[in-house]
Amino acid sequence: MKRVFNLYKHSTYNNTYKMSDALKHECGIAQIRLLKPLEFYKEKYGSAFYGVNKMYLLMEKQHNRGQDGAGFASIKLDTQPGERYISRVRSIAQQPIQDIFAQINERINKEFADNPEYVDNVELQKKHIPYIGEVLLGHVRYGTFGKNSVESVHPFLRQNNWMHRNLIVAGNFNMTNVNELFDGLVRIGQHPKEKADTITIMEKIGHFLDDAVSKIYKKLKKEGYSKNECSALIAERLNVAKILKKASKNWDGGYAMAGLLGHGDSFVLRDPAGIRPAYYYKDDEIVVVASERPVIQTVFNVDFDDVKELEPGHAIITKMSGEVAIKKILEPLERKACSFERIYFSRGSDAEIYQERKNLGKFLMPKVLEAINNDTKNTVFSYIPNTAETSFFGMIETVEEHLNKKKTQAILDGNGQLSAEAVTNILSERPRIEKIAIKDVKLRTFITEDSSRDDLVAHVYDVTYGVIKPTDNLVIIDDSIVRGTTLKKSIIKMMDRLHPKKIVVVSSAPQIRYPDCYGIDMARLEDLIAFRAILELLKENNKYHLIKEVYDKCVTQVEFEDKDVRNFVKDLYSQFTANAISDKIAELISNENVKAEVVTIFQPIENLHKACPKNLGDWYFTGNYPTAGGNRVVNRAFINFYEGNKDRAY
Repeated sequence: MKRVFNLYKHSTYNNTYKMSDALKHECGIAQIRLLKPLEFYKEKYGSAFYGVNKMYLLMEKQHNRGQDGAGFASIKLDTQPGERYISRVRSIAQQPIQDIFAQINERINKEFADNPEYVDNVELQKKHIPYIGEVLLGHVRYGTFGKNSVESVHPFLRQNNWMHRNLIVAGNFNMTNVNELFDGLVRIGQHPKEKADTITIMEKIGHFLDDAVSKIYKKLKKEGYSKNECSALIAERLNVAKILKKASKNWDGGYAMAGLLGHGDSFVLRDPAGIRPAYYYKDDEIVVVASERPVIQTVFNVDFDDVKELEPGHAIITKMSGEVAIKKILEPLERKACSFERIYFSRGSDAEIYQERKNLGKFLMPKVLEAINNDTKNTVFSYIPNTAETSFFGMIETVEEHLNKKKTQAILDGNGQLSAEAVTNILSERPRIEKIAIKDVKLRTFITEDSSRDDLVAHVYDVTYGVIKPTDNLVIIDDSIVRGTTLKKSIIKMMDRLHPKKIVVVSSAPQIRYPDCYGIDMARLEDLIAFRAILELLKENNKYHLIKEVYDKCVTQVEFEDKDVRNFVKDLYSQFTANAISDKIAELISNENVKAEVVTIFQPIENLHKACPKNLGDWYFTGNYPTAGGNRVVNRAFINFYEGNKDRAY
């Protein structure tokens, strides 16, 4: 028999690597609700598995957001008692998305092989084949901490024999107050199986879901309906927005939370500061929500303006009936959408993000030109693949503009007396662009143990020889510099082998000074190169006593209410200019064996905001956390540093 479900055999995805130590990516969510019967998609698109096909594409297109695991869940509408209506599959294989859909593919083809009558009968497919359904949820995971076991992979499932009380949850989020939320569940009589934010959030929603179902059931019984009649009416009357309002009342964190209820209602809720992204598209056939706009554009072939951003504090809710509504769940706070989404996490194919990344490169050029004394003739410009590539384009455009002005002035200064050869020489100057660093993807797989990591890290990149002269500057741009370890142990050494007179390391992001507690794996202050630079500067300037003073302030506020806590670590950074910190970072990432002068240039905060005007979340750069829990986390991180405690601050 012909294999009818074989779309998932190959993947072209390659991991991305950073010049400095890689940031953990954000997780990605994808939710689909089919608004027509499955027969409609069979007739129009040739397959009742239309939704599953699209979910595969949505997840694969967001693979950049998750490499640790992936999960898929689906719900069938209008099933009869005794028929399976929830399916779920999760994987932590090396290619988890491929593994998930290989499993789905294998199961479907087996059903078709064993039951040929299913092939052209959508009704039988829906009744007997798992994974096919009208409501689908996908998740790609990049764990920030904890065990990378399949039990940690979303979607999470809360099962119940009542259809309405089944709850499936997946999200892109971190909560700063998990302990508080956990204790709240214990106070209301629950016994959560672990203190993980996903479990805690799911049980919080589940508690109010149970309560709502029970109240509706009791009311229906009083109205005279039979137990059997109540089921459909509960689905109709259940107020998902009200449940979410109660459940999320005390959440502190950044989140895009997606959920499915067993009978078919679905939702995606975004945090009130808009920290984590969520976009949606709706027509008369489908409702789709994902973490990234261009993913929806590509998979469904729709225009930029057709895909809407879910507003902070709002949820998109689709009822079992197919009714779709955008509801305000939490009062929106000052918008602080994560700027790292624009710099690094999201795919650069988004029209806005592409331009923003180019602008990040453009805005850095005045500092770069200053660092090379405007000597573009003796400067080679390059970048570290792959996320800095677009910023590099913006940087080069600015170099070209600079050279055009220089050429024009030179010709004007000639007062029409220049020879053709002289004019040609003037016009021939252009930016020297070379591909200096080339990543060797094959090596990354084997870098697993700390004991052998250093030597292997040093060989993840190859360099191009023969294009740099001893009189040349080498300008190389990356999206960000986090810990600086790979720079020190690999990149700078490799670049120095090319014998440039100066290496200018350019970061399209500002200095990363503080932990992130909303998703990125930056939990410890001492891991950050900017913080280590501050420690050195404090020692050199006889100000190290400030460390103890800040520690004492942090300790006094451990028990304070969140709203009263402030970030005391800012006091240390305020002692020095951004340029002084950059100079010290350049020292830290170099060593006595490096012959070239090393300079670091970071994006100024004001230029970051200018480049990314809709994503002003900058707490990892400025320490201005958008929620109260953020200040508590940074102070706890400082206490841990001072006490030598390697525990995470959240």
